[in-house]
Amino acid sequence: MRRPPYLPFLNGPLSLAPGLKPIAPEAWLSPDTEAHALVDKHAVMRRHRSDVYGARDGSEMAALELASAVHAVAGPGEGDWASALEGAASAVSDDLCILIKDGEGLWRLEAASLCAPTFWRLGEKLGEPLGGLHGPVPGANPGMVSRIHRMFDAVQPGQVLERFNWTVQPGTARYTPEQTPFKKIAADLPSAGALDALRFRVERQTISKLPMSGAVVFTIRVAIDPLRAALADGAQVAAFRAAWDGIDPVLADYKGWPHYERLVRAALAEAI
Repeated sequence: MRRPPYLPFLNGPLSLAPGLKPIAPEAWLSPDTEAHALVDKHAVMRRHRSDVYGARDGSEMAALELASAVHAVAGPGEGDWASALEGAASAVSDDLCILIKDGEGLWRLEAASLCAPTFWRLGEKLGEPLGGLHGPVPGANPGMVSRIHRMFDAVQPGQVLERFNWTVQPGTARYTPEQTPFKKIAADLPSAGALDALRFRVERQTISKLPMSGAVVFTIRVAIDPLRAALADGAQVAAFRAAWDGIDPVLADYKGWPHYERLVRAALAEAI
């Protein structure tokens, strides 16, 4: 059982603040901590193509530019794919999203390969501006959207910004466009053994800007590990408990955490 590559709860509770921090450009996609999941990702890309891939007219140049950048880091990928963006996505575990500024100054999601969505569907978001992408998030508008818009404007080619999001889930599924099945599974799980039944799901997100097209690239890498591995010692247990308890109740409800409350409490008790 590996040590999870990311333990963002050590930095405190989740919040609506973007929480983006600069990282070294060479750390953008490397090392790929989830390369072991590529075979499954390729299966999702083929089986659910209409759900996990989309591109609007005008995004072609940015997709080619992004593909070149990805392949320079990760190599050629595997298999034959119908688009440059899918070819790039096949080479890394990360999902790849392209946002382009329109004539009205709004950043819109214009193309994406999204194989590990955390409870959202690409078809419902493609073409939407930032306000539409974040609309369901409580408290996201207008403050957070404005902050993200300014950050998209300000980020320069060569800069890479990173942030983390996390939750728990029963099971190891990465392709999760809906949360309802997880809620049903959680309701049926016994409290005994929750530490092994629950998984710790982290989204490692990055934002960067392509130098030629000026498009913004948003990457999402999902890491899934047993919750037991994330609560490996007393300090981690205490930090997780504090982060779980410290989240804004409105945000916790949006993330579906009340459905996992019983199991998380049982897991924390078992981990002590």
